[in-house]
Amino acid sequence: MTVTYTNRKGVTYTLCRTTTKAGKRRYAFVRDPTGREVVEKIPEGWEIRESVNGIVSLAQTREQHLLPDEIKAVEAALGAHPQARNYRLSVKPDRLVIYEREGPDADALFEAVQAYGGVEVSSDLRQRLRDEAENFGRFTPILCFILDDVETRDFHAERWCYLGDIDDWIFVDSGKLTEMAQRLVPKLGTEAFFEPY
Repeated sequence: MTVTYTNRKGVTYTLCRTTTKAGKRRYAFVRDPTGREVVEKIPEGWEIRESVNGIVSLAQTREQHLLPDEIKAVEAALGAHPQARNYRLSVKPDRLVIYEREGPDADALFEAVQAYGGVEVSSDLRQRLRDEAENFGRFTPILCFILDDVETRDFHAERWCYLGDIDDWIFVDSGKLTEMAQRLVPKLGTEAFFEPY
């Protein structure tokens, strides 16, 4: 049976295999498998991954160093954020990366339309547009928690810096993950997020 995967945008991809000029096998998910060698089983040691932006790929399985309770702690902090729908969490083997939606929030746009145009936006239309933003929004990394010590379960946090030439991750905090998540996640989307810690 063909290996297919439907991403969060509702697009279905088929896993195909090609061979490079060097003779190595290469796997890729494609929308239209016509004329390609279709894969019927995921190779051993590989898994399907979908990025927060809906990109589907086949990646080697890696050992997970994060504990389920650590992941749940960050998910809970994100879930409690007043603008939770604007954030996504990506779990890597040794880090948790929070992504923020690019562009204005759907509700902010509704308010602007009503304020300037006097146009009333129905609750059904609001929900449909929110759903579209959920499915097709683009997300960029903004905060990550990185495991420093597997034994002591110490982490450090970094945030993305947008200052001119820097455009890179910068150190923000260190300590226990749950405490850092409770301190830092509520600041997402506010000016306080960019203040020194």
